[in-house]
Amino acid sequence: MIQIEIDSGSGFCFGVTTAIKKAEEELAKGTKLYCLGDIVHNGMECERLSEMGLIIINHDDMRQLHNVKVLLRAHGEPPETYALARQNNIEIIDATCPVVLQLQRRIKEQYDESADKQIVIFGKKGHAEVLGLVGQTQSTAIVIESFDEVKKLDFSRDIYLYSQTTKSLDEFHKIIDYIQSHISKDATFKSFDTICRNVANRMPNISQFATKHDLILFVCGRKSSNGKVLYNECLRVNPNTHLVEDPHEIQKEWLEGIETVGICGATSTPRWLMEQCRDAIQAMQ
Repeated sequence: MIQIEIDSGSGFCFGVTTAIKKAEEELAKGTKLYCLGDIVHNGMECERLSEMGLIIINHDDMRQLHNVKVLLRAHGEPPETYALARQNNIEIIDATCPVVLQLQRRIKEQYDESADKQIVIFGKKGHAEVLGLVGQTQSTAIVIESFDEVKKLDFSRDIYLYSQTTKSLDEFHKIIDYIQSHISKDATFKSFDTICRNVANRMPNISQFATKHDLILFVCGRKSSNGKVLYNECLRVNPNTHLVEDPHEIQKEWLEGIETVGICGATSTPRWLMEQCRDAIQAMQ
């Protein structure tokens, strides 16, 4: 009989849990509720909430809406979204993660002090959180996705570096080191560690978990940025790691000769989905 362990540290982070709870509370009242973008980067959880009545919309859809309620997910939104809501008499249910909200405020304050400096955000271009951060700077912030892109900065000008909350801490420090060694002596460089420790601390924990088992199932929506980082870490320490979005993707041949299976996931992975994967493996034995 294969032993199966679900990682106790995996599952929704505080911000996602709060957003889902707010959605469930509104829907339980019988309220018609829209959500701007997928509430979480997990198709199964989005489907569950859609069945409860949550309607997913994009920014173009929101422009057509008036006198309704719209939930803003944990990733946050740029100022333009709030302005549109006021214009269209839309009630905002704001589920922006407090960590993201604080980061938005810091970037806006920095931008308002002087629009001449380079505000740099280490993050994924086009990601919902990053769009919200860039929006605090009248879209002037420079986004770098990886260490390789740091060379495009102007080292003769002041640089103020921030990070998307779910990026790699190690790569962020690598970028800091590079800028420090290349910045002009006449320019100012300041870095602000804005990576969420709730997410960053999962890296060493999930790495340790992945080494304990013959097979790792990483349960995660393929859109999740945080999921990609954590999955790659599992794969690095345990090559017998498979990413699945739901139990139907589990292949029976993966279990041949296996004694222990570890099931883990991203900050966007619901516990119930990891439990379904456990049940699916048990049914295959």
